[in-house]
Amino acid sequence: MNTTERVEFAGAGGQTIAGRLELPADMPRALAIFAHCFTCSKDLKAVVRISRALAGRGIGVLRFDFTGLGESEGVFAETDFRSNVGDLVAAADYLRARLEGPQLLIGHSLGGAAVLAAAAAIEESRAVVTIGAPSDTDHLRKQLLASEPDLEATDSVEVELGGRPVRIGRKLVEDLGRQDVESAIGALGRPLLILHSPVDGTVGIDHAARIYEAARHPKSFVSLDGADHLLLERDGDSRFVAEIIAAWASRYLVGDRDLAVVEAALESGEGDARHDGVGQGEVVTSSRGASFTHDIRSEHHRWLADEPASAGGDDLGPSPYELLLSALAACKAMTLRMYADRKGWPLQAVRVRARHSRIHAEDCVDCVTEKGLVDRIDVELEVFGSLDADQRDRLHEIADRCPVHRTLQSETRIETALVR
Repeated sequence: MNTTERVEFAGAGGQTIAGRLELPADMPRALAIFAHCFTCSKDLKAVVRISRALAGRGIGVLRFDFTGLGESEGVFAETDFRSNVGDLVAAADYLRARLEGPQLLIGHSLGGAAVLAAAAAIEESRAVVTIGAPSDTDHLRKQLLASEPDLEATDSVEVELGGRPVRIGRKLVEDLGRQDVESAIGALGRPLLILHSPVDGTVGIDHAARIYEAARHPKSFVSLDGADHLLLERDGDSRFVAEIIAAWASRYLVGDRDLAVVEAALESGEGDARHDGVGQGEVVTSSRGASFTHDIRSEHHRWLADEPASAGGDDLGPSPYELLLSALAACKAMTLRMYADRKGWPLQAVRVRARHSRIHAEDCVDCVTEKGLVDRIDVELEVFGSLDADQRDRLHEIADRCPVHRTLQSETRIETALVR
């Protein structure tokens, strides 16, 4: 089941930016940032629906309010297009520090122009998607001046947008007239998907044509037939957009690209058919380029392994020894839970702390090895509940009988075969 997490990070101007991180039930195969339309918010129905639908297809999505909008701090009348681009870069910085950099950038309306401008500053971005986006920011400037001519003469003016009053600053209007979105499109250097409705009454379909003409291949266009600009009139439009984005982006996201290479090898007969998918009781690791980061898949789950930055890694996941310790600790805790439940004992919770170290063999009284270093794992066990002394002692004894503990202490043979 997908999860939605409230997040906060510092925006381009230092104000606190409020966001929502939509994550799939398992480890996301990639992360995306969704930039909402002009004066909209992260909670616009179309933004929420598309983000959650993408999470359901394995792509984690960060949607956030630009400075001065929604739940984010700041004064919107003091922002401009460049500050929006800066907020996007700040969002990417947050994801990079928290999980990993975003591979996919998605922008709706003016948010589409913003992701086109921000992509060059987000090195992990591998693909860009625009939805109903203008080909230039001067389009919006002219619309604003047509409705409020005083914007060029005063610091800010309250205008009616989307049925609600919004204070627009002269700084924004002037900045919109200085942007060269077309040059950013030509220098994008990333695959581009353009989604646009031919009946869009806010940003005409001619803008999609100009974006397509300015972009270099690979580029794709999909017509959102009959959809309104905000994708609100028909629930199916948001779902369709999410399906198109997920299918199109699968060619460019790193995790899917690596999987495609494996599948191609299997189809050509180069691989071993036994490894088509992950069977029960198996795990498969796949490297991410030349880094220490590895995707790990079991039959029903997916996660990451990495080395800490101090060892030359990106620290995107636990290290191999941390994974080993987690297996031992989890096994002990689960074994105690099963045993207590079977006995009907009031065990409320279990906490296990495990540490790995290497000690000199001569310092180990019970070790068979007499010289050099030996591995040592120290485990601290805490059990909570109305347990008497005999029950606690028995649980202490049972913890050392968990399957992983016994595997680590038994004679284990590991046979490695080179299959390709």
